[in-house]
Amino acid sequence: MAQKTCFYDYHIAAGAKMSEFAGFEMPIMYQRIQDEHMMVRTNAGMFDVSHMGEFVIEGPQAKDLVQWLTTNDVEKLFPGRVQYSCLSNEQGGAVDDLLVYCLAENKYLLVVNAANIEKDLQHILQQNRFDANVHNQSDQWGLLAVQGPKVAELLQTLTSVNLADIPYYHFVVGTFAGIENVIISATGYTGAGGFEIYFNEKDGPAIWEAISQQGIKPAGLGARDTLRLEMGYCLYGHELSDTTNPIAAGLGWIVRAKNYFLGKEPMLAQKQAGFERILCGFTLTQQGIPRQGYNILNKKGAIIGEVSSGSISPVLNQGIGLGFVALDEAFLDHEIFIDIRNKPIPARIVKLPFI
Repeated sequence: MAQKTCFYDYHIAAGAKMSEFAGFEMPIMYQRIQDEHMMVRTNAGMFDVSHMGEFVIEGPQAKDLVQWLTTNDVEKLFPGRVQYSCLSNEQGGAVDDLLVYCLAENKYLLVVNAANIEKDLQHILQQNRFDANVHNQSDQWGLLAVQGPKVAELLQTLTSVNLADIPYYHFVVGTFAGIENVIISATGYTGAGGFEIYFNEKDGPAIWEAISQQGIKPAGLGARDTLRLEMGYCLYGHELSDTTNPIAAGLGWIVRAKNYFLGKEPMLAQKQAGFERILCGFTLTQQGIPRQGYNILNKKGAIIGEVSSGSISPVLNQGIGLGFVALDEAFLDHEIFIDIRNKPIPARIVKLPFI
């Protein structure tokens, strides 16, 4: 039976179309996905992402464990700083992508994808050869992503923390909507600006109602997906997997080659040898909707790749997608074709993000 977040009753009351996602009953949309998408791009919207996983790692060697597990450089973190990173495996593949929060010296919060909570936890525990304690607190946390260019202005009355002063990928722990010890994080996976608000699950209803009273409406996972796609952001299970080299997926900027981490040698060796395919963004030049799994063709009709994510961009009003393309065909402005129901639809490789 699918789990429910602390906001399930609010989703039902708002008429959300619900569906099972990563073992949770989650809202896909409340109105049209395109409308929710544009609401977030131009104003503000609120996403329930309480299904995400939260692990706290603490102890004398907590930093050593997180440094070993993740590809980015944990040494650059300090209390109040957040880092996008990747959990790697022995083969240099991506176990998951995640956020790493430095809560205090030798105390870290790892925020992982909902579908990977148990897999990630077991992986972390198996690799914990350090003096560090790992706590799975996923059931204790609630999380709302309040995204959009007007969010700071709309939320300011709910906290004494100066939201405009929180730099991107930093956070403050403070009182929010009368609730103490809330993490207010200048992060999000939409590219629209805004904050992610972390709190004890029992305080979820009060925080939801306070945000709603500021005129901010909820949006579903459908719009969240199109928003991240317009920015060219990777999604686990699409652009990332246990066998995907993060560098081939365009995430070389979170791979710290100077430091040692799990799977570093095979990851860098594969890069040195040269990838067969790398991740590219493309836009359709005719009508059509690219979908995950569709073949990517060259002018001769040969298969040169596969779509990993695709949809219609509400901002551009055209089909956009991400896909892994053969290295010798993966260059900007190159014409490719997407095999949509046995019909080759022309497209061009473009620079990311799409907007």
